[in-house]
Amino acid sequence: MHTGRFLLAMAGGLILTACGPGEEAAAPQAVVADSMQAQATAVAGPAAVDFERLLAADQEPQQWMSVGRTYSEQHYSPLTGINRDNVASLGLAWYVDFNIPRGQESTPLVVDGVIYVTTAWSNVRAYDAVTGETIWEFDSQVSRDWGVRACCDVVNRGAALWNGKVFVGTIDGRMIAIDAETGNKVWETDTLISRELSYTITGAPRIVKGKVIIGNGGAEYGVRGYVTAMDTETGEILWRFYTVPGNPADGFENDTMRMAAETWNGEWWKLGGGGTVWDSMAYDPELDLLYIGTGNGSPWNQDIRSPGGGDNLFLSSIVALDPDDGSYVWHYQTTPGETWDYTATQPIMVATLPIEGVDRKVVMQAPKNGFFYVLDAATGSFISAQPFATVNWATGIDQETGRPIENPAARFDQTGRAFAVQPGPGGSHNWHPMALDPETGMVYLSATDSSFIYAYDRNFDPDPLTSNLGVDPAAGAAELGPNATADLASGTYMVSWNPVTQEEGWRIPGASAGMLATGGGLVFKGGRNGLAAYDSATGAELWTSLDTQTGIVAAPVTYEIDGEQYIAVVAGRSSSNYYAPDYSRLLVFRMGADLQLPPEISWTPPQLDPPPSVADAEQIARGENLYLDNCWICHETPGNAGGVGRRGLFPELVLSPALASPELFNAIVIDGVRSQNGMVSFANVVDAQGAEDLRAYLIERANITLQARQRN
Repeated sequence: MHTGRFLLAMAGGLILTACGPGEEAAAPQAVVADSMQAQATAVAGPAAVDFERLLAADQEPQQWMSVGRTYSEQHYSPLTGINRDNVASLGLAWYVDFNIPRGQESTPLVVDGVIYVTTAWSNVRAYDAVTGETIWEFDSQVSRDWGVRACCDVVNRGAALWNGKVFVGTIDGRMIAIDAETGNKVWETDTLISRELSYTITGAPRIVKGKVIIGNGGAEYGVRGYVTAMDTETGEILWRFYTVPGNPADGFENDTMRMAAETWNGEWWKLGGGGTVWDSMAYDPELDLLYIGTGNGSPWNQDIRSPGGGDNLFLSSIVALDPDDGSYVWHYQTTPGETWDYTATQPIMVATLPIEGVDRKVVMQAPKNGFFYVLDAATGSFISAQPFATVNWATGIDQETGRPIENPAARFDQTGRAFAVQPGPGGSHNWHPMALDPETGMVYLSATDSSFIYAYDRNFDPDPLTSNLGVDPAAGAAELGPNATADLASGTYMVSWNPVTQEEGWRIPGASAGMLATGGGLVFKGGRNGLAAYDSATGAELWTSLDTQTGIVAAPVTYEIDGEQYIAVVAGRSSSNYYAPDYSRLLVFRMGADLQLPPEISWTPPQLDPPPSVADAEQIARGENLYLDNCWICHETPGNAGGVGRRGLFPELVLSPALASPELFNAIVIDGVRSQNGMVSFANVVDAQGAEDLRAYLIERANITLQARQRN
């Protein structure tokens, strides 16, 4: 805790900090100066990044040394070589294929002529930033069977650089330091409090004052959230901050956890509680505060998680910590008593804004719940919030308390009745980085209008191998009828947002992706088959890349070498079809280049040819229940319109040749013969009879799908 500060708690709202009687707060400049003197290290060679260099990142606009370019996480570059007037001449300079057929979400880092990029499965690669020549590749050696523990693919959103090393968090929960010159491992630390639990890491680490900091994912799988700080030179764990309280019988780690426990009920710790910090962090060197965003509850349904309600701190919150020891300073909770998967792990941005005629240091976030928040960076006090997308779970934010004005009908966990909630669990804005242009004063982000039918799961039975939500959308759909969401808004778009007036500037349709704003008056954003540049003032599309043969969801970056400006972006969204060829790539563009990609690979999808359905209705019903409990989260409804599992990550099971072979089906489901493909054994929840029931259900669904296609 900062010396001389005391805490004033207002459960579910704000935590204010102040100096004790007779004490003075340390001047921000003194904090920074002391930190620089203590932490600055003379480094040379590749990844020669230290605290002083990161603090002065704006003095080197030709580099991109951290995920957001600067500690403020604004994803803005002042470079002007590529601008509104000449962007039409931008072309592909070079590319490299990853040959890793999973989603790619990494933000590249570029320092002193080298690009460092992470890929799915937590691997790292270094390339010459001008030519694309491979310098080294690092395989994090993640066992593929860990993929079943990841709710949303085995992605990785980027690395961190410090003192000649590259840092990556792995999907199986390790932090690895890599020598930036050789690509060899320097050290490795296990960040997990238990390898029996389904923790993952998908976010990019941040480095503050010689500490590499990372959070974890896994709330749906029954874990307790926390953030870990390690020494960058040795990997030693220096501190850990838990985001929700543990079992009171074990004692609380500190007074903060004791205070948070007062906002919970029941035996929340048995299913972890959630609150995982799976993505965003930001640091303010003037205030010397580290900001983290926390996730949803475990399970989603609050009545199961914390019967009797409560705000459930620190779920769905922005929390400010002292980076020296991880102690708590303040928090603001965006969704008290979270019950809809409304995480606040979305990107956090630090800026100085003119609020009512006075410049104020603020933190900003557009979390899943659909409201754009502006908070005082020093205290966490609420300044403003307005919806940037369609919401119906709340009618607004109380300007006095900073708490949402909830729609009582949305509380399915309390009413016992289904409700079509907006936004759905994907959120109005997800992990995709947003950008701030200081010239226009606008924030640019991807937004989504969506809905989801929430209903109480009366047969809830936790399963360590799959998501534990406590909601039953199928029962909800049956209760509300087939047209329950027909009139609700849907779609994705790019929006410019004024954080001072809390008003929209412009919007254009397009798939969700990360943003880059530049001094050339441009905003770069990916789409379903390429990269595009937009006029930051008007939203007019000024340039589109060649067809990249795959979608782009990651945030672009820009850098300059020898007076030439480049745009770099990772391509490779989860395919719309599991069986299609993979085109995961790093693409680099510059003015006047005209390199072409090779032709797309021709392919033929597997044919639907199921064995006849001979099982009785009772067996098929048993198989359906097993499928919904254990398989649906990855493979979705068998025979769905897309012909593939969720986001193309998993095979469509009605096409599986294993349906014709009980022996092969059992070997996959029970024996785990495809564990290294990510399909682990489900023997702990499915016996031989259960496997046969599952197969019977899938055969029935395959025949129904075949008949429907023949009719059409």
